[in-house]
Amino acid sequence: MWMISTTSRVRRLFEVISAASFVEHLRGLGYSQYAGVPCSFFTSFLNYVINDPTLDYVGATSEGEAIGITMGAALAGRKTVTMCQNSGLGNMVNPLTSLNYPFRIPTLLIVTWRGQPGVKDEPQHEQMGRITHQLLDTLEIPWLPFPQEKAEIAGVMAQAEASMLERQRPFALVMPKDSIALHSLSGRSKPTRVAADRRESSPADEKLTRTEALDVILDSLRGDEAIIATTGKTGRELFTLSDRPNHLYVVGGMGTASAIGFGIAHALPRQPVVVLDGDGAALMKMGSLATIGFYQPENFLHIILDNEAHDSTGGQQTASPTVQFAEVAAAANYRSAFAVERRDDIREAVETLRERQGPSLLHVKIRPGSPEKLGRPTVKPHEVKERFATFLRGDAP
Repeated sequence: MWMISTTSRVRRLFEVISAASFVEHLRGLGYSQYAGVPCSFFTSFLNYVINDPTLDYVGATSEGEAIGITMGAALAGRKTVTMCQNSGLGNMVNPLTSLNYPFRIPTLLIVTWRGQPGVKDEPQHEQMGRITHQLLDTLEIPWLPFPQEKAEIAGVMAQAEASMLERQRPFALVMPKDSIALHSLSGRSKPTRVAADRRESSPADEKLTRTEALDVILDSLRGDEAIIATTGKTGRELFTLSDRPNHLYVVGGMGTASAIGFGIAHALPRQPVVVLDGDGAALMKMGSLATIGFYQPENFLHIILDNEAHDSTGGQQTASPTVQFAEVAAAANYRSAFAVERRDDIREAVETLRERQGPSLLHVKIRPGSPEKLGRPTVKPHEVKERFATFLRGDAP
């Protein structure tokens, strides 16, 4: 077990390390992809990363989404840093336990220590401040205090690197207040606002099943796409139809498939990416649409198969009957957003959107239900990860 110290140190101002000292050490270790939700405790650290055009920071709408983004980037071959306030650990619990753990995806977590006992803070941070380290222990995520002096950086990161290499799982650094010297932000990103092409076909007399819709979609694609299927029956039916090295079955982390797909598309802009989402999953993390629309991945096709139900848990109704996903995507700055139901319209839309510059969204209304005695993927998540990463590297057999 890694040595853990929760003792607060009294430090003089001149001892505070600079953002450059830590970030440049990470650069030397190969870290290039950063994602997270800001916290005032790591403002200077974040400003340094944002100011450097050779580093890649993605601002997520939630901490769980940030985990999905760095998971996608890791699959694409990048070493990643995921940043959050300790309150955001609550949003990370599901993807950390149901994605990073079974898929064996490491990321360097930088978690701030708001509500540190003995340090004055706001009342909403009190409880999380007391239990931050305990929560990391419960999640089986090794951790160390964030380095407090420049001389400590190499040793702390050596331990973190050794843990991630051995365990293939995240490692956390817990950052107290005033750990990094001030560093100003030099500018802000200027997003491109696009006018989406919105199309909607006439309702079908009888909607397709999910299996039928998946079959049409697979047949309409070129075969070189990285396909990420959301958790539940979407991934199970895709596996049953055709198990291929370019398929990633997201067996956990409901709502995170779009963030994973975006992470891949952002890291590998020449790799076509298709996300097969569900209405319940898309509703759970709709903020991901805003992130995707902001960063404009041109190689990204987002397909939502909408049966207005949580099919994997017994068919309970979702809120999707009142949601026009294509209109939401258009408002979130997707370049194209289509809504279809008919078989031929699905085929035509997929073929059209694969030819277009993304991000694009295809909203497909389908019938609820799935095949009887539907199986599950027989390939273990970490094995799916390995062959999928091999596909992304372009050296699949």
